Amino acid sequence: MEPNLSRYIWRYTSRQQIFILIIVALSMVPYFMSFNLPKQIVNGPIQGVGFETADATQVFMRLSIDLPLLGQVLLFPGIPLERLGMLFALSGVFLALVIVNGLFKFYINTYKGRLGERLLRRIRFELIDRILRFPPAAFKRMKGAEVASMVKDEVEPMGGFAGDAFVTPALLGGQAATALAFIFVQSVPLGFLTAIIVAVQALLIPRLRRRLLILGRERQLTARQLAGRVSEIVDGIHTIRAYDTSNYERAEIASRLGRIFKIRYDIYQWKFMVKFINNFLASVTPFLFYSVGGWLALNGKLDVGQLVAVIAAYKDLPGPLKELIDWDQARQDVQVKYATVVGQFAVEPMIDPAVQVLSTDDTGAQFTPPLATQSLGVTDDGGAAVLERVSLSFAPGETVALVGNGASGADVLAEALARVTWPTQGRVVAGEVDVATLPDAVLGRTLTYVAADSYLLPGTILDNLLYGLKHAPLRPPEYEGAGIEQRQWEISEARRAGNPDHDPTGDWIDYAAAGVPGPEGMHRAVMDALEIAGLTKDALDLALRSVVDPALYGDLAPRIVDLRQALRETLIERDLDGLVVPFEPLAYNPEATVLENLLFGTATGPALQPDAIGQNPWFRQVLAEQGLTDALTTLGQGIATTAIELFGDLPPDHPVFQQLTAITSADLPAFQALLTRLESAGVAAATEADRQTLIRLSFDYIEPRLRFGLLDAGLTERIVAFRRAFHEGLPPALSDAIELYQPDRFIASASLLDNMLFGRITQKYRDGAERIYQTVGALLPSMGLLDRVLGIGLDFQVGTAGRRLSLVQRQRLTLARAVLRRSAYFVFNRPLSALDPRGQDLTTRAVLQHLAARDPAPAVVWVLANAALAPLFDRIVVFDKGHVAQDGTHATLLEKGGIFKELTSA
Repeated sequence: MEPNLSRYIWRYTSRQQIFILIIVALSMVPYFMSFNLPKQIVNGPIQGVGFETADATQVFMRLSIDLPLLGQVLLFPGIPLERLGMLFALSGVFLALVIVNGLFKFYINTYKGRLGERLLRRIRFELIDRILRFPPAAFKRMKGAEVASMVKDEVEPMGGFAGDAFVTPALLGGQAATALAFIFVQSVPLGFLTAIIVAVQALLIPRLRRRLLILGRERQLTARQLAGRVSEIVDGIHTIRAYDTSNYERAEIASRLGRIFKIRYDIYQWKFMVKFINNFLASVTPFLFYSVGGWLALNGKLDVGQLVAVIAAYKDLPGPLKELIDWDQARQDVQVKYATVVGQFAVEPMIDPAVQVLSTDDTGAQFTPPLATQSLGVTDDGGAAVLERVSLSFAPGETVALVGNGASGADVLAEALARVTWPTQGRVVAGEVDVATLPDAVLGRTLTYVAADSYLLPGTILDNLLYGLKHAPLRPPEYEGAGIEQRQWEISEARRAGNPDHDPTGDWIDYAAAGVPGPEGMHRAVMDALEIAGLTKDALDLALRSVVDPALYGDLAPRIVDLRQALRETLIERDLDGLVVPFEPLAYNPEATVLENLLFGTATGPALQPDAIGQNPWFRQVLAEQGLTDALTTLGQGIATTAIELFGDLPPDHPVFQQLTAITSADLPAFQALLTRLESAGVAAATEADRQTLIRLSFDYIEPRLRFGLLDAGLTERIVAFRRAFHEGLPPALSDAIELYQPDRFIASASLLDNMLFGRITQKYRDGAERIYQTVGALLPSMGLLDRVLGIGLDFQVGTAGRRLSLVQRQRLTLARAVLRRSAYFVFNRPLSALDPRGQDLTTRAVLQHLAARDPAPAVVWVLANAALAPLFDRIVVFDKGHVAQDGTHATLLEKGGIFKELTSA
């Protein structure tokens, strides 16, 4: 990138800068005229110069021009006006000039603002473009938060300065020069005094501000480092908590914040000292005007109108001068920031832009097999060799297992094949072509690479599955009406800012790369990929636990209600009708919580949520009317008493606390103290806070789960009676806060599984939940709902880097994303390391069988985390300490013995 910011700005905005500079020059004409008008108003109509007699008039707006040979040419003879008329006419011209000057400023500021934002967009895009072209090793040394901070925050001032780079000095300098020239015209002595003060300000203030530049750079670096440190804390939060180092982190962060505070405090001190000196110098000039100018006026060397005009002109001089000095400060500050950012992004060797050029063509023919390595060597950041002189060839259709321990170098070879790691000696070739020179459009579509830590972008499971197919915009979206104009504006602005004008909302999916003719075949391909990667059950589980909006899924809601009835009939047929206890309006559901039985519905608003419902006036009123306030308080007291008696001596991590959803081991001492207070006085003497605590405890009670024997028939009948009273008199304000359980309606605020069950799974069966999942899983295909429900699972948001999924699920998802693609080579780098041996076996077999069934079959290079899977492959390459130790079939390697036999035995 261009190291000098001013040259960078001029390179991309020179035409616009020249245009706006012309506008600035034109604006100086009315600006100068506005200075002379006060003098004419004061000396003319106000003091009466030219109006000595009562009927005297002066010509207003007489326009003439002197031309060579022709002499004076009269353009407009003017209008004769009396003294009062001339006063109003000149005042009107002054007002018009104020408006014209304001319009000039409005246009200039708007234009340069748009200019600056457009250049800021260019700079940010260029920086991100460079990130995409960084060599792989660069990402091992940089922190994502620091890079993001530079792109987002540190270049922000450059956008504002881009519009000011040439316009502001021209505008402010022109205004200051115009005001100074006008003062010289009125009085040379006052002009010289003003020029001297201006010169002192222009020379002294920038020198004083150099210290601010140094402090500003320190502030920038420390703030960036703080962002990186916070990012490290977020990434390592589990380690920090596991090792009890949170207080060390607090101390380290406090130290950094202290340093930032000191730098910023020094900036404040220095900045306001400079401001004090600048303001003092600006205030000296009016003092000289009033004293020296007054003396000149008293001696008749300066009339009053000229003195007023000079003072008025000077009022417009400090502003532009101060802003001009501020502009120079900003220029130096922004140049320092720009140079710092450019230095951080000047990473070598940068990937050639031609390697990443967008291509919509079929690039497979540009890749010539076999894929091979020639004397390949790789060293780590410390200079140690992790791969030495490895020469291997992988033929089309061949399946190769790379086997070795953690430091064998097999994983490094896989990274080198996919260009994730660059070799330090030798090369990777496709035929005779160095893979390093191949465009991404060729290697990225011909070779599919999957690692154990492959990245998942924030979005849905489906977004991540299809991500590997989005190479280029193949089908633009169709716009109508205002959308067409908006899209044309987006294209125009993107081109002006040097950004690509591709539409991200278009269809980027390469269906041919997925082996389907078009969108209609994509769903089946996705479902197959899920099944092969073993992710179907996970997607189904995520769907069943999801709360869905019926409006987004067409007729799904009534179909789920139909499935509800079919599920009940199926359970009866299998003699499992007791597996689910259904919700019935007139009966207490023993498998549901007390609160669920009280409400007989799902809370949809904050007023009836478990943490807030105890304070709701209507809820409390009905509780009191039904005599349940003391009953639930007593129930909570009984739960606490029994829990302390049974579990008070158990360690905090005992599994029994998983059943006590409302009480943790840490809560037991507080409940012990509460019970002690109530022991002598009884529940009737409990404070309001104690009552609320015990009532909240009773809300989560399920008798079959805890079996404390605290719920009798009388209490359950009163709870059902409360239910009727609560809903019959429900205030209008709470009508949208709860959704009732109705057998023939879909419950939008409940999960999909809850809608299917319309009840709760009984505690009588240890494997009750598993049986329900199996039954539902069998019913969905028979009712034609499996794909639609799986579609809901595919809409599950995976979170940042997929952290809402388990590690196993993340690895299965990245594997499914890979097998969805049609590539000539598949490189798997321990992609299933988080799975148990049986899971690795089943999934590896499924992937290999699926890929082998393709025509033509791709080559597969698989770094195995479990050497026992090696017999599944045509060929096995054994690595040891960066070298190829053995290479052959499973049978031949077993005959030879050596390292491979040791690995398989282990």
